[in-house]
Order: sequence, then structure tokens, then C-alpha cells
Amino acid sequence: MRKQITVAAQRRTSRGKNEARRLRARGLTPAVLYGAGQEAVAIAVQPYAVLKILHSSTGHNTIFDVAIDGGETTPAMIVDWQLDPITDRLLHVDLKRIDMSKRLRVSVPVQPQGEAKGVKQQGGLLEIVTREIEIECLPDEIPEHFTVDVTELMIGQALRAGEVPLSGSMKLLSSPDSVIAHVVALRREAAAVEAAAPEAAAAEPEVIKKGKKEEEAGEAEEKGKKK
Repeated sequence: MRKQITVAAQRRTSRGKNEARRLRARGLTPAVLYGAGQEAVAIAVQPYAVLKILHSSTGHNTIFDVAIDGGETTPAMIVDWQLDPITDRLLHVDLKRIDMSKRLRVSVPVQPQGEAKGVKQQGGLLEIVTREIEIECLPDEIPEHFTVDVTELMIGQALRAGEVPLSGSMKLLSSPDSVIAHVVALRREAAAVEAAAPEAAAAEPEVIKKGKKEEEAGEAEEKGKKK
């Protein structure tokens, strides 16, 4: 999804670990812009601008403009990024130029909506198996997310990727049989134990009876010895 966002960038004249450290010390993040049949360009960007996009509702599917100081301004997407595992500081980012006239592959989140009847009426549990699907579409048609209704799902029923409503130029790339969500029964093992309980209860008196017989036999033996 294209947004009216512009990320300012500076062209880098040198690369390497030392240069990257110097950039980070100045509050910038090293980045690379490539794609659309053009040469790759080493740039530096403000980390907060990139993180703001990543944390937005459209996340890495956001299409925005990258404006290089004294150079090109082009639509782009974030395709890869590195964060410091301790501080979450943005260490590096890869940006890809986007041709707005060409289709591209993207993964889009799927959000279940409603309360499944299998949960409400049958006491089951709604399990989310897949949280996103892959589609192909024009850049301007990338949705923020797909919403799917799970209200009619009963225990043992599933909603699959092929049932997610698509529009425009969208084409499903994920397997149509991929399960998005399904309703499962709770306490299957507990139910099996409860079903076997009557048989166990029926067997218990025999054990007690057998124990009594052994006691009686022991008492008779003692009496015999006394005589």
C-alpha cells in the first residue's frame, strides 16, 4: 500500500564496518537502495523514519518515497533490516525500488473476525494456524490486511486460504488448502479417561473381594496352627 511518506537519504561515498560505525555515531543508519533494473546505491537514512514505517499498520508492505539528497526520488519498500538484539537499534536496512506498473509478491496478514459457533455453542477452541498469506498484485492494490469471518465454524471445520476474499489484480500464491483457522475440541484425553472410568469402577470390587478372600484364607490357616 502506497503512503504519502518521504524518507530522506544521503548518498554514501564509502562502505565498510568503520564507515557504518561512524554513521551510527552520527545518528544515521547505513542502507542500500536497489532494484527496478537500476544500479544499487549505498545511502544513509534516519533510523526513526524507517522504524516508524515498520511499526505502522502496513509494516514492511508500505510503499513510500526515498529521496536521495541531490539525486533520485523513487518509490521503495523495506525488504530486509537488522536490529541490535539488545537495544533494538536499527543497524542496517535494504530498500527495493518499486515499479508501480509491475505486479509483485507480498505476504499479507489475515485477521479472523467473529466468535465461532464451535466455540460458543460446542465449547471448542479456535486455533489460528496461519497468520498471513502470500499474494501477487499491483503495488497500489496491496491491502493492509485481510479480514475473514469465522462465525460459522463448528468443531472439526476449518477456514482455508482459498476462501480468503481477493479483489482487483490479486492472485493467491499460497496453497488454497492452507488452513487459516479451525475449531478443535477441548479435553479429548480427559473425555477418553472419563469414558473408561465405569469399566475401572466395575473392576474395583473384584480386587477388594479378592483381597478379602486372601485375608479369610490367612485367618483359617492361623486357626489351624493353633489347634
